[in-house]
Amino acid sequence: MEKYTIVDVRTQGEFMGGNVAGSVNIPLQEVVERESEIMELKQPVLFCCASGARSGQATQYFKSKGLECENGGGWMQVNAMM
Repeated sequence: MEKYTIVDVRTQGEFMGGNVAGSVNIPLQEVVERESEIMELKQPVLFCCASGARSGQATQYFKSKGLECENGGGWMQVNAMM
């Protein structure tokens, strides 16, 4: 598996309840205002959340901005792949 930068778009509370080691927490409601920060991350970026819905939204948005990224789905699935 490629070396991804993992961005978890769940809320901070959800993130604190469990997350992928080394992942960055940027809640979905903050991704637009933190766009430049995300664009500067080492690519490719793998977005994850609880089920894949929110990370799918983030992936779609950032692919349209030219970011090399993928939707990893739920964080527990991503964690199992690492």
